[in-house]
Amino acid sequence: MNKLNKILLTATLSLSLALMPAIAGAASYTIEPGDTFQSIAKEHGVTMKNLQIANNRSGFNLMAGETIDIPNSVSHADRELMAKLVNAEAKGEPYAGKVAVATVVLNRVDANEFPDTVRDVIYERTGGYYAFSPVLDGTINEEYTEEDMAAVEEAIAFRGQGNGTLYFYNPDKAESSWVFSRETILTIGDHRFAK
Repeated sequence: MNKLNKILLTATLSLSLALMPAIAGAASYTIEPGDTFQSIAKEHGVTMKNLQIANNRSGFNLMAGETIDIPNSVSHADRELMAKLVNAEAKGEPYAGKVAVATVVLNRVDANEFPDTVRDVIYERTGGYYAFSPVLDGTINEEYTEEDMAAVEEAIAFRGQGNGTLYFYNPDKAESSWVFSRETILTIGDHRFAK
């Protein structure tokens, strides 16, 4: 790769990273006297855990005047649907792989070339095929575990801060040669995550 291409790639990546939080619609909030993580989470329709994760906090102390980030809210029904997809797609995979699967769904919601809701992304059909095989084979309707839901919650808390992956696949099971043409960003367990 020549020097000019490296400079252009670096500039493009820097711009992409700078724009990610704005694209995801993250909001900030200035703490008022008497505010708690619980009251702020309830007011903004997010879980207290996600609020703490998004702000890299584990305790409950807040100071008036401090500014914190409010992660995007995702309905309980959509969280459950995502957890079912995570369970079906990433059963037996490392926890990080489960978070990455949930992140792909959110990245698609935020991308212009995909539907605008979690449900529509998961049930999307293109060329007569479902985007996710568990919709076709019915495993999307199975139960999820606490770990699957925790992975979804983490993906929501860090929404827009990832590497922009839009696809994932198991190279040993992939039936479409098209997916191999996508730029692989990372590999976790048996899955490759790509743009």
